[in-house]
Amino acid sequence: MDRELVARLKNQLGEREEAGLSKYATKSRDGIRKLPDASDAVDIRSIFWRDADRILHSFAFSRYIDKTQVFYLFKNDLITHRMIHVQLLSKIARTIGRALRLNEDLIEAIALGHDIGHPPFGHDGETYISEICNKHGIKNFLHNVQSVIFLEQIENKGWGLNLTLQVVDGILCHDGEIHNMRLTPDKDKDWDKHALELQAKLDKGKKYEITPMTLEGCVVRLADTISYIGRDIQDAIMLKLISKADVPTECSKLLGNDNREIVDTLVKDVIESSLDRDSVGFSPEVSVVLEKLKKFNYQYIYHNPKIKTEADKVERMFSLLFNRFMDDIAAGNTESKIYRDFLNHIENEAYLKKNSAEIVRDFIAGMTDDYFNDCFKEIFLPKNFGYEIRA
Repeated sequence: MDRELVARLKNQLGEREEAGLSKYATKSRDGIRKLPDASDAVDIRSIFWRDADRILHSFAFSRYIDKTQVFYLFKNDLITHRMIHVQLLSKIARTIGRALRLNEDLIEAIALGHDIGHPPFGHDGETYISEICNKHGIKNFLHNVQSVIFLEQIENKGWGLNLTLQVVDGILCHDGEIHNMRLTPDKDKDWDKHALELQAKLDKGKKYEITPMTLEGCVVRLADTISYIGRDIQDAIMLKLISKADVPTECSKLLGNDNREIVDTLVKDVIESSLDRDSVGFSPEVSVVLEKLKKFNYQYIYHNPKIKTEADKVERMFSLLFNRFMDDIAAGNTESKIYRDFLNHIENEAYLKKNSAEIVRDFIAGMTDDYFNDCFKEIFLPKNFGYEIRA
């Protein structure tokens, strides 16, 4: 495309953004990359728009397709998988963002990348990997930190995608498990502070709270809860884990009786409570009931013993695979899958010099549920010779 035409179109899009966005929105001109990228200047897409596309075309994004959201080991195609959750979150967050006149490109980029670090078997898998990491002398495993690692250290053959600080910060800070009535952006951030926050998160674990630097990141964090809270109830009812009557009456009365109503109520409440403000959040009455509904989900869905009967086996599988790949690296076994499917595709020497346990962590965390199971079968289960020995 002609450079003059690109410049004109880019300028028009910039003017539209300046005129249409709220004074509290993050402008594309404020996007900060760690490394200069000359192609930003010759592309009609804004800097956050480009980030969203980079994430969308990444290998890590492709692996969402077969990663568990909450329920694993069910043969039911209708339950929510990670890819569906990410799409729902993106849509809900952009709906809120559009109403508040925020930067939808930034919202989309954060939303698309927020869960890329989730390992196979959902939050149970996250717990198992974290415990193994601690045994091998490396820090806690947290999926939001791992999302940053994938996007900034592993994608693009180990060179990373060179995403903007605003996007990477929003991904690191998304913490959908933490309940917040209201969030005000922590605007005073640069790459050095980002590195300190990432390390602090690893050191202190899930309960250490950090706040996004943009309103858009705050919206994604609230929308994460909105996207899963009712959907997980819907799935749990479908799987006969709970019944609709089990949901606290106070919650269903105020928020709604099904996922559609819950999403609608929460989205409208956030918009009404946040319009033309430098913070986003829920109304006090909705926040109280939403927190109660979260506690219900944790007790009767996420920690329900009925879906944990195979957990010991899965945990053992994680341990066996982790130890096997550690042995393969120590022995320099280039026939191992960790070399063939992972390390052989990394060109950045700095990554290849990482601690072996960190490399194994990254390899296993990137697996889909099916690939994890296939690896285990290939390595630990005997193969059938078939009809006869073949040359």
